[in-house]
Amino acid sequence: MKEKTMSRLCKHLAIKHSQKNSKGSADFCVKNIDHAAFGRREIEIAEQEMPGVIALRRRAEADKPLSGAKIIGCTHITAQTAVLIETLAALGASVRWAACNIYSTQNEVAAALAEAGYSIFAWKGESEEDFWWCIDKCINCEGWQPNMILDDGGDATHLMLKRYPAMFNMIKGIVEESVTGVHRLYQLSKGGKLTVPAMNVNDSVTKTKFDNLYSCRESVLDALKRTTDVMFGGKQILICGYGEVGKGCSAALKGLGCSVMVTEIDPICALQACMDGFRVVRLEEAIKSIDILITCSGNKNVVTRSHMDRLKTGCIVCNMGHSNTEIDVGSLRTPDLTWEQVRSQVHHIIWPDGKRIILLAEGRLVNLSCSSVPSFVVSITAATQALALIELYNAPPGRYKQDVYLLPKKMDEYVASLHLPNFDAHLTELSDEQAKYLGLNKTGPFKPNYYRY
Repeated sequence: MKEKTMSRLCKHLAIKHSQKNSKGSADFCVKNIDHAAFGRREIEIAEQEMPGVIALRRRAEADKPLSGAKIIGCTHITAQTAVLIETLAALGASVRWAACNIYSTQNEVAAALAEAGYSIFAWKGESEEDFWWCIDKCINCEGWQPNMILDDGGDATHLMLKRYPAMFNMIKGIVEESVTGVHRLYQLSKGGKLTVPAMNVNDSVTKTKFDNLYSCRESVLDALKRTTDVMFGGKQILICGYGEVGKGCSAALKGLGCSVMVTEIDPICALQACMDGFRVVRLEEAIKSIDILITCSGNKNVVTRSHMDRLKTGCIVCNMGHSNTEIDVGSLRTPDLTWEQVRSQVHHIIWPDGKRIILLAEGRLVNLSCSSVPSFVVSITAATQALALIELYNAPPGRYKQDVYLLPKKMDEYVASLHLPNFDAHLTELSDEQAKYLGLNKTGPFKPNYYRY
């Protein structure tokens, strides 16, 4: 974005959203600060379902392992994120936070955080210009020098690297939790442009197996029901991608009586889909008969205009992947098609012959745009993010180079152990003889790095 445009935008938004909290601070930009009490109650509900993060907060609060950390956060701003933000602060960090998605912010939660004194810049329904302005406001703050980034999609990393390269080079570490953001980090690393260590928590076991699989298994149903009131039994569903997100979505829809088909590029994932009882097809083979089309690939232009031209009328189209590029929504913004808003985040796209499809969240992440995700699963991911930040921030010089790393397995196991008491689960302990036989330490790690769970 050009400097003059950014300057004009900053002035416009500063006037538009000029508010103060009860302590007189105006270092935030939210929809309505008066809704803070509602958001606080939502945060309290989330805390009850996030035992791992709360346990981590209580165990580490006295030690303040993030004392001196100044964290730029760019994630979905929900009640669950608020619990993470307040945990990071309790561990000693100073934070500034923006949203990674223009539709996923819970306005009342953002207000509650602003009222509590956090520098939050986000509201539901931001324009693209708003979106980049909010991230810039988090990064570029007089008298506050960021030294850590917690990203979901890589936008904060991208903007800082592009607009503030000197500031970027002083970052101690980046923690990234999405497929899209991790891909961008590996591209930077390959091109020699990644000048700081980064932690890929998306591919940590506690993120991939729990957030991507179990969370999506529940939230995809919630999003579809809330937006369309659809009856699932007997519907023809096509899932594009059979990674952990696709597996969760497929299992949930199959369990409610849908006939589920899968598209895949990876023969291993395709074979898994076959063994789980799903028919693996090409998009072109099934496009005319399906009732619901869901993308979960993390790729771009998976569903194009030519595909959507062949969908039958009434087909529901949505995206469960992080990136908003999986469905080519831009190709639908043409004079020959009519957009008709049905309800929030629900549009009819109407063809000249009267055919219409139902597009959810304009092709963006449908579960966080149109529903909510289970707090317990987010607790697992949030604890993983917090530990990754602690690890990178406190690592001695030389432990991590200018590259992308996976979360150490010992930390993955620790995150899981924080959540087991919620189920009254009791782990079996190895005897000395058993540990020696397996070649393990009695306290773990219990699996080699290549183990896939």
